[in-house]
Amino acid sequence: MKDREYRICVNCVMDTTDSKIQFDSRGYCDHCNNYYNNILNNWHTDEKGTRELEKIVDKIKQDGRNRKYDCLIGLSGGVDSSYVAYLAKEKLGLRPLVFCVDTGWNSNVADNNIKRIVTTLDLDVYTEIVDWEEMKDIQLAYFKSQVPYQDIPQDHAIFASLYNYAAANGFKYVLTGANYSTECVREPIEWVHVNDIKQIMDIHRRFGESPLINFPLCGMFKYRLHYRYIKGMRIIQPLNLIPYLKEDAIKELHNKFGWERYKNKHFESIFTRFYEGYWLIKKFGYDKRRAHFSSLILTGQLKRDDALEILKQPPYPIEEAMQDMDIITRKLGITKDEFEEIMQGENRSFRDYKSSLTAINAAIKFAKFIGMEKRNYR
Repeated sequence: MKDREYRICVNCVMDTTDSKIQFDSRGYCDHCNNYYNNILNNWHTDEKGTRELEKIVDKIKQDGRNRKYDCLIGLSGGVDSSYVAYLAKEKLGLRPLVFCVDTGWNSNVADNNIKRIVTTLDLDVYTEIVDWEEMKDIQLAYFKSQVPYQDIPQDHAIFASLYNYAAANGFKYVLTGANYSTECVREPIEWVHVNDIKQIMDIHRRFGESPLINFPLCGMFKYRLHYRYIKGMRIIQPLNLIPYLKEDAIKELHNKFGWERYKNKHFESIFTRFYEGYWLIKKFGYDKRRAHFSSLILTGQLKRDDALEILKQPPYPIEEAMQDMDIITRKLGITKDEFEEIMQGENRSFRDYKSSLTAINAAIKFAKFIGMEKRNYR
């Protein structure tokens, strides 16, 4: 809301760039209160979590005893997914197939991290290569749509590929790196609208130039309902059942595999690095680091004062952002001038396009009611 007086939470670093943020009498925001009231008391990384994880692992091994692989793990080269692969194979004794998605934007750091993990752990890898012409077309359509969240095409391609492959090949268990430790504060819906096929298709219909024939699609209801209850596929988040601290995980991965860190969360992708570090901040004034840092503050992994100091600096140097812009515009087949013209266009939001927001909100409320979701979406 443009006329709203600026305010920042006294407990984390979320502020009024989240248009729906609310504050209590203490100055705590609703993200913090959601964490203390809904997540913390229901998040067990102690003996209770250990017992639950052991039960899940025993079930995975039992159901997969006659199969070459007993689970599927999506690996991006980022810290969370890398740690899950390491945890599953070396600590839990599972027999995973690693699933990677090539959207055309992996950095060398990400590719090298993946290679180090799978080589050292002797894991088999299946790589899904997304049709580049279709990927390029839908990403350019999203830029032209002027919405903040430019990573929906890539995000959707990754998760849709993973879940569709699992369902098509009889995998009952998919392990992901999702976790409360680094993600207990959800990015506001104005910054990151959920993966919504109806909106994806509407934006592509308006601004795309070629049909999406091979582009992977998988809506929320398909993987949460059809794949779960018809196909019997379960999505497991093991990092929520163990003590998981980001810096400790990075050190362990580096010591064991030579795993290389990158500057910010999700910056293992060149496209994501540019979208989060330049497009979103320069065009909309949103800094996703606020949600990332707030999660670390609430879970005791980062001091608020330190986060405020870091936020005074851009996510990455402008020189690197311009280099990424050059890479992105060349790959998308447009000039820098054409891209700058898009940047100067009128800002839009997900509300300017068709969406399934009403149905998605109802599903999220139901998931929270039965305990499947505890984070605050609003």
